[in-house]
Amino acid sequence: MPIIESTYKPSFLFKNGFVSTVYSGLFRRVQLTQERERITLCDGDFLDLDWSYAKGKTDKLIILLHGLEGSGNRPYMTGAAKLFNENGIDAVCVNFRGCSGETNLKFRSYHSGATEDLVDVISHVLNEKKYTDVYLKGISLGANMILKYLGEREAVPQEIKAAIAVSAPCYLYGSAKELHTIKNKLYHDRFLKHLSKALKNKQKRFQEDLSLEQIESIKTLFDFDNIYTSNAHGFKNGLDYYEQASSLQFLPKIKTPTLIINALNDSFLSHECYPVKEAKNNPFLHLEMPKYGGHVGFISKKNVYYNEKRALEFVQTMVK
Repeated sequence: MPIIESTYKPSFLFKNGFVSTVYSGLFRRVQLTQERERITLCDGDFLDLDWSYAKGKTDKLIILLHGLEGSGNRPYMTGAAKLFNENGIDAVCVNFRGCSGETNLKFRSYHSGATEDLVDVISHVLNEKKYTDVYLKGISLGANMILKYLGEREAVPQEIKAAIAVSAPCYLYGSAKELHTIKNKLYHDRFLKHLSKALKNKQKRFQEDLSLEQIESIKTLFDFDNIYTSNAHGFKNGLDYYEQASSLQFLPKIKTPTLIINALNDSFLSHECYPVKEAKNNPFLHLEMPKYGGHVGFISKKNVYYNEKRALEFVQTMVK
């Protein structure tokens, strides 16, 4: 599919990728009423789902997946949910394992390629809720998960009509290296602080699987993936995790209409995360590369972000 020319033009201040990223993460607020539902996963663990609804009955639903150390009530989730609700589509914001305010039951948690949990969520909404038109939207880590899910299997449920991936780190090793550069030190340290805190809580219940000495040895996100992510989720090491979980290798096999929105000034993304060749060779893959936007910082008017409006437009176009 030809590359889409972006129309995103933010104000002068938000042309700066750092400013737009930080503002969106720290200062944006969205008012939305959500109802929480807990589901049991195939391995006996649980996920919490945060639901919001359109006025009147609808058979349409968008499933929203958050990023690293995010949750179902982050503004980049609730902003999209609110917009879709206002346009006749129910929304469910998925909280990954351990991200809803309560530590999950298993030693494992979530990661960029944990599509088995997405499979369980999709099965739940199709079998229990009876939606006929389902859309997927992922942010950052959640975006990679959606792309991997769509491309790694022979077929997806026919109810899944379209998908949107925003600020997608399609090549995880490249993104990991970017997060370890000086320009991203503030982000890196913030992620590491939150991940380490959660891991210390988990270690109290799984002392045979992880020692305090191992946690204390974690000084970087690379260390975290080498010591915990790979061990807890069946990978040889951090590099094996990056290789197996990256969605880039699965993009050519996607057969669901899919829009990727990756800003060119996103400091988290390496050059491999702009899959121009894959988009040109796959009629189902649409790639939009705005000049601005940072990492999930597509600030626009009336507190409705550009990527949210584009997601709605894409869905409406695909279902005609």
